[in-house]
Amino acid sequence: MNYRHAYHAGNFADVLKHSVLMALLQSLTRKPAPLAYIDTHAGAGRYDLGGVEAQKTREYADGIGRLLERPALPGVARDYVDRVRAVNPDGSASLAYYPGSPLLASALLRADDRLLLCELQDAECAALRLEFGGDPRVQVLQRDGYAALKALLPPREKRGLILIDPPFEQQDAEFGLIAEALTAAFARFANGVYAVWYPIKLRAPIVPFHRWLKSCGMGKVLVAELLRYPDQSPLRLNGCGMAIINTPWQLDSQLQELLPALLAALCDGASGSQRVEWLVGES
Repeated sequence: MNYRHAYHAGNFADVLKHSVLMALLQSLTRKPAPLAYIDTHAGAGRYDLGGVEAQKTREYADGIGRLLERPALPGVARDYVDRVRAVNPDGSASLAYYPGSPLLASALLRADDRLLLCELQDAECAALRLEFGGDPRVQVLQRDGYAALKALLPPREKRGLILIDPPFEQQDAEFGLIAEALTAAFARFANGVYAVWYPIKLRAPIVPFHRWLKSCGMGKVLVAELLRYPDQSPLRLNGCGMAIINTPWQLDSQLQELLPALLAALCDGASGSQRVEWLVGES
C-alpha cells in the first residue's frame, strides 16, 4: 500500500469524516452500556502538520484551518474544532498536529469502551502502538481491516461503531470490496452502526454503490455528502461522502445543521454543494 494520509491530514475530506464521526460517537455514548469502536483503516492516529508530507500539500489550510477562523459553528463542528485544538500545544490557534479518527474516538469513548484499530502499514501501525501504548482500552491489530471484521464481530459489548475508511487505492473497485465486507459484517452483527467514507470525483461510480445500499437489506441508511466542486472531473477530489447504516436517532437533524456550515466554511463561490439524504428510512 502506497497511500500516505500524512499528505492529506486535516483536509476538507477529513473535516467531513471526523465531524460526522464525532456526531456518531456523541450519540452512541449517551447510553451507558459499553461500546466497541472498530476502525478498519486506522492510519497513524496523529499527524505532524509541520512535517514534510503535510507541508508539501498544505491541504489542511483549506480544511481544518478554515474552521479555526469561523466565529460561529453548530455544536458538533464546534466540538470537533475543540478536540483538534486539544491535541495542540496549549490548545493554541496555530496547529502543529492533526488527530486522526483513532485519537478523536479515544477522547470521546469511556473507560469501559474499547477501540480496535486495524492498520496494515508498518510505520502507521508502529505510530498507533506508540500513541496508545498506555491505554488499556486500545488494541492495535496489524492486519487487513476488511478481513479482521470476521474475527472482531460481533463484539462482546453487543454495541459497536465500525468506521470503514479505506484509501481507495483500488479506485472504483473499492466499492465492491466495501459491499462485500459490509455484507459479511452485517450477517454477524446486524445491530452495529457502520459508517463508510468514500471519495467523489465522478458521480457515475457512486450511483451503483448507493443503489446497492438501497437494496442490500440493511436499515436506516443515511448519506451525507460535501462537494467543493461539481462531480464531473476524474482529475481531482471534488468531494466526499459518508454512508451510515443503522443511523442513530436524530443524527439526520444534526447533519442537516452541520453540512451547510461546512459548505460555507470550506467551499468558495457557488461551485460547492451538500446534501443529507435517506437512502433507506425507518421501516
